[in-house]
Amino acid sequence: MEDFGANLKRFRVEKGFSQEAFAAQIGVHVTNLSKYERNKSVPSLEIAQIMASALQMSLDEMVYGTLN
Repeated sequence: MEDFGANLKRFRVEKGFSQEAFAAQIGVHVTNLSKYERNKSVPSLEIAQIMASALQMSLDEMVYGTLN
């Protein structure tokens, strides 16, 4: 779980989302998204699932990195 923030940022950037656009899509303030990406805060399971759906991946893939 320690790589969650880095994974989130990497996948967000790979999908072409700015922080502002992604935050708006998932319904959180951009400040909260920034905290998630810097591992300063952890999203609720509900928000994490919304993030994974927006990134078109499973929650496991988003949390642990792409599964091979």
